[in-house]
Amino acid sequence: MSSLSRLFAAFVTISLLGAACANQGAATTAGGSSTVEEVNEGGTTPPAEEARPATQLQKLSAPEGFNVMFPGEPQPQRGEVAIPGGKVKTAAWTISDPSGVLYSISTADYPEKIVAANPSSAFLNEGKTGLVNQLKGTIKSEEDITLQGYPGKSFTVSSDNGEVRARNFLVGPRLYTLLVLFNPSIGAPQADAFLTSLELVNPPPAITPATSATSTDGGMGTTDGGMGTTDAGTGSTDAGTGSTDAGTATPRR
Repeated sequence: MSSLSRLFAAFVTISLLGAACANQGAATTAGGSSTVEEVNEGGTTPPAEEARPATQLQKLSAPEGFNVMFPGEPQPQRGEVAIPGGKVKTAAWTISDPSGVLYSISTADYPEKIVAANPSSAFLNEGKTGLVNQLKGTIKSEEDITLQGYPGKSFTVSSDNGEVRARNFLVGPRLYTLLVLFNPSIGAPQADAFLTSLELVNPPPAITPATSATSTDGGMGTTDGGMGTTDAGTGSTDAGTGSTDAGTATPRR
């Protein structure tokens, strides 16, 4: 895997688990030694007159239980992360097209007791915060969305190292994260088609968060069942007005 792909896989993992897990000493298995500055080096786009046509999207059907349209056939990178209260299984599919635009979808399977001890917004905002911190960027836009009835968040991160359009969804105990990393002066014509193509296959029921405060053994770094720490946080919860453009069908068992 190229240094740029390792970088992308690394900050995908960070976006999934958030800075809170890192502060608790979590050791990821999908990291690398790359730096954010490599985005510019590896993502250089040829001059307009030499630009190649966009790669045709094709369906990727993952054994984890989802379909998504990808510009190629990426190989999955699977791992496991230890956090307070259990282990998180991760998987990531990452690929770049000929113009240097990077596409990734990742999953993080949390212990159900941790998901039940926290509101869905905590997971969605933690992923957003982790990505912003890794890119040293700022949120350009964000809104709440849904996918087949499950809660999600759509956001765009702007930084000196490129722009990222992302969506994440909490489906039962699993957090999905879709990312497109690109040079904003060039754009990513297939970003919408990729980001809106996620299809869940026999997803589990949603997990209802506990109504009372939980103990520290079910949380992720706080005593009130939250996911964040004082320096990482969980991000803003007044993000947008909500949207249902990803569908609101009743989840299948």
